[in-house]
Amino acid sequence: MPTTEFHMTRRAALGAAIVASAAGLAVRARAATEIEMFFPVPVQGKLATEMQRLVGLFNTQHPDIKVTPVYTGSYDDTNFKTRAAIQAGRPPAAAIMSANFIREYVIDSAAIALDELIAKDGGTPQGFMAEFWPALALNATDHGRVYGVPFQNSTPLLFYNVQAFKDAGLDPDKPPVTWQDWVDAARKLSKPGADKWGIAWPNSYDYCGWLASTLAMANGGQYYDTAYGGQVYYTEPATVAALRFIHDLVHTHKVMPPGVLDPNGTTAAFFSGRVGMILLSTGALGFIRDNMKQPFRVAFVPKNVVNAAPVGGGSLIIPAGNSPERQAAAWTLIKWLTSPEIAGQWSRFTGYFAPNRAAYDLPEMKQYMAANPNAGVALEQLNRYGRGWFATYKTVPVRKAMEDQVQAILNTDISADAAAARAQSDADALLRPYLEQTALKLPV
Repeated sequence: MPTTEFHMTRRAALGAAIVASAAGLAVRARAATEIEMFFPVPVQGKLATEMQRLVGLFNTQHPDIKVTPVYTGSYDDTNFKTRAAIQAGRPPAAAIMSANFIREYVIDSAAIALDELIAKDGGTPQGFMAEFWPALALNATDHGRVYGVPFQNSTPLLFYNVQAFKDAGLDPDKPPVTWQDWVDAARKLSKPGADKWGIAWPNSYDYCGWLASTLAMANGGQYYDTAYGGQVYYTEPATVAALRFIHDLVHTHKVMPPGVLDPNGTTAAFFSGRVGMILLSTGALGFIRDNMKQPFRVAFVPKNVVNAAPVGGGSLIIPAGNSPERQAAAWTLIKWLTSPEIAGQWSRFTGYFAPNRAAYDLPEMKQYMAANPNAGVALEQLNRYGRGWFATYKTVPVRKAMEDQVQAILNTDISADAAAARAQSDADALLRPYLEQTALKLPV
C-alpha cells in the first residue's frame, strides 16, 4: 500500500472512530433520564445544602440519571406546588411529601402505588415495609398498598434546659411524665413578669395541628378516623380537654407565653433561656445540638392518660403523570435515599430518624447513638408509642380548621368548648363532599 494511501486510510479510520465515539457519547447523553425531586425544609438548619450535596453524590454514582433537586418551601408549600405541577402536566418524578398527605393523594389518584416497582425488585409490599420501623407504615400505606417510602420522620419531643431545671430546684434526671408534672415544673420555671416561661411550642400552621393532635392522643383521644378520610373528632371529650389544657397553660397557670410562636421563635426563646421546656420535632435535634449553648436533654411527650407520639415528617412519593422511564429513575433515587447508609447520614445531620432499621446496625450509626443519647430517647418513643398522624380528605384546610381555633385560644380567652365546636363545624363543611361521594359507593 502506498504511503499516501496508508495515511489517508488511517485518517479515515480515526475519523470514523471519533464519529463513532461521539455518537456513542450522544446516545449515552440522550439515554440519561432527567428528573426533578421536590423537597421541603420543614425544620431549621442547613438541610437544603445537605440535600443538594446528597443529590450530587447520587448523580455521580448514577450517570444514567440526572436529578435536579427543587427546594419547594414548607410541607404545605410543597404540597401546593406538587399538585400545581401535576395539573399542569409537568409533575416532579419524586417529592418528599408530608407523610400525612399521602391519604389525600390516594383519594385524589395523585400518586402512584409503588407495589409494581417493589415487585420488579422481587419483593412484596409487606416485605418492603418490614425494612422500616413499624410505626412509619401507618402513613405510608393505604389498604395494604405502599404509596410512600419513609425518609425524614419524627415525633414531637420534650426538650428541656438542664441548667434551668437545676436553678428552679428541679431534678433534670426526672423530667415531667404527666401533664400535672409538666404544669408543676413549668410553674417553678416561669417568671411572667420577667418574660421567663416554663413551656412553649410552635403554634404556626402545620406544627400547630400536629401538636394539637399529640395532646388529644396523649389524653386518650382518637382525634381522627384512622381508617377513613372523612371524619375528625374535634369535639370528642379528650380533644376538648386537650384544648382546655392549652387554654389553662396560657390564661390560668400563666406558664406559657400568649400569642403564636413559629419554630424559629420557639428555638430562639429556648436558646436565650426565656423558656425552660419546649415541644419540638425530632428533626430539630441537629439544629438544637449545634446552637444550644447550655446543656439540654429530651424526654417523651408528657401524658395525661396514655403516652402517644404521632409520627410526622416526610415520605418520598412518585406523583401521578410520570412516564415509566421517569418512574423507574425516581424509584432508583428513592431506594438510594432510604438505603441504610444514606438514611443514616441524613439522620446524623438532621436529627430525623433513620427510617431504615438496618441503618442502626452500621458502625457509624452505633457510634452516633452512643454519643447522642437524646437520639436514643427519640427512637424509643417512636417504637413504643408512635401513631399515625392526622390524615384526611383535604388535609390542610381540615387541619387549619383546628389550628385557627388553637390560635384563637392563644390570643384570646375563648373557651375550649367554643373553639372545638367551631373547628368541628368548619371541618365538617370541608369533609361533606367526600362523605357524600363515598356514601354513594356504599351498598344499599
